[in-house]
Order: sequence, then structure tokens, then C-alpha cells
Amino acid sequence: MDWTDVQITVPAKDVDTASAIAQMVVPYGIYIEDYSDLVEEAPKIAHIDLIDEDLLARNRDNAIIHIYISPEQSPTEAIAYLTARLDQEPIPYIVDTSAVKEEEWATAWKDYYHPTKIGRRLVVCPTWEEYTPGEGELVMHLDPGMAFGTGTHHTTRLCAGMLEEAVTPGCRVLDMGTGSGILSIAALLLGAGEAVGVDIDPVAVRTARENAVLNGFGPERFTPVCGELVHDKGLARRLGSGFDLIAANIVADVIIALAPTFPRHLRPGGRVVCSGIILPRKVEVLTALKAQGITVTQVEERDGWCAIGGTL
Repeated sequence: MDWTDVQITVPAKDVDTASAIAQMVVPYGIYIEDYSDLVEEAPKIAHIDLIDEDLLARNRDNAIIHIYISPEQSPTEAIAYLTARLDQEPIPYIVDTSAVKEEEWATAWKDYYHPTKIGRRLVVCPTWEEYTPGEGELVMHLDPGMAFGTGTHHTTRLCAGMLEEAVTPGCRVLDMGTGSGILSIAALLLGAGEAVGVDIDPVAVRTARENAVLNGFGPERFTPVCGELVHDKGLARRLGSGFDLIAANIVADVIIALAPTFPRHLRPGGRVVCSGIILPRKVEVLTALKAQGITVTQVEERDGWCAIGGTL
């Protein structure tokens, strides 16, 4: 059977944010066509004076992100997730699809997805792998074929590292933009008493529930909720206040939009961990958090991304 190549065309200036969103859909990598700096950068890399005319003819205003959906998965669900996230940014986009031959693609990527340490203690292990945890390690099992977010991206690792410091025994965690549920599961493994994972996409909510159960956390510990927290006042009231920790691994614009809701849900002295922020947007996110009375206590950066921790 053929795989589906989903191609998302976005303005080149938005490719970092859009690729971070695309990375949440598949665990085995994405392919990006971005020729925006071809003329400036190609000679530096290849030490050449002439560039192929076909390359020069490529559109340098837009970038194309490719993700590949296996025959067992629904491209419709992946596209719905992508468009919802891109609309929320908002980023202009065009989505196209085409078929690609399966050949060995359907299983070859598994050769590159192995148990991955995402913090000092946290390890993500695919379901087909065996892993013997070292002293103090906490292992979560994910089936990346159904997961939006697998721990391989810098944003998740930055956030997970901060959670290791922020989670306290028995605390209540609100995971905004839960995706695969990876951060909720991480918090529960670290000793949280309860986690509520909210996402705008019903597929992500279903996936998060399945992953939580896979790791031994049923409805008494993990509650997945489908909804939008910025404008849905009814959902905000149902969730209530008194959370000890909010985790938001999304993108800068969404974190900025969500920031005014943080005091509504956090107890006084509660903590916030935000990630998915590209470095050029760091100051904007810091400003938005401080405007809500959040004292920033930690900023971690890695390869063009940053995570921010703070206290209300």
C-alpha cells in the first residue's frame, strides 16, 4: 500500500513555527523544502559560484513541509490536527497530498526511533522496544504511530527537564495543548497526583487517553479534555482553579494568548512551564507572562528554542 505525503506550504518566515507543529504529528521526522536563503548560503556551504538554474527557479518566498502518513493511519486526522494548529497561530498555509510508494518506508523509520532520554530521569520508549531503566530512571511507553509528540523534539525535552524540577508529590497539573499526553504522563511518573490534558483536537485527546492507559494511568489520575481555553469560558469554569502547575508546550502565539488564563487556573505560588518558543519570540512570551504577575525563574535554550519557567 502507498503512504500519503502531506505537503504544507507556508511563508518561509513562518517555517520554524510550522515545522514545530508538523513535528508533533509524526515521530519519524519531517522533510522541509526551504530555498529562502539559497543565494546567500549555498556558496558558503558548497564553495561554489554557480547555482543550478532549477534551484534558482524555486519559490524562495514559501517553504514546503512534508510529512508522511502510513497506510494504517488516517491522513484526514493528521491534516485536521495540522490545520487547527496553524489556524490558531495564525499562519497562512496550503495543504496538498500525494501518494508515495511504501517499499521499506513503513518500517525503516523504526530503526531510528529507540528509547530516548528526555530529561535527567525521564525516558521515552517505543512499545516495540525493550528497555531496562537505570537507577532513578522513569520510563514512559508510547506508540508513536498514534502519538502527536514523542519526546524527540527539543521543545519537549526542554519542557520535560523543567518538569523534573517543578513537579511535587501529589500536585495537580494542567497540561495545555496535551498532544500525545507525553507531559501529563511525565508529570504523573514524577509523582503528580492528577493531570488534566486539554487539546483543541479530538484525535489528540483520544491519543493522550490511550497513551495514559498504556502507562497505567486511568481516569482517576488522567483526564483528557477537548476544548479551547482562551474563549471557552464554560470550559474554564469546569476546570476551575487550584492547579499547582501548568505545562504549555505549544507555540509562542498560543502561549501569549493563553497567558491571561494562567492566574485563573493556578493557585497562588503555583508554577508555569512553557516551551515550544523559538528564540526570536522569547521576549514577547516573557513580557506576556510578567504581565500576568508571573515571576520568571528559569529560561533554558537549546538549538534555537527556549523554555520558560515561572511562579505566580
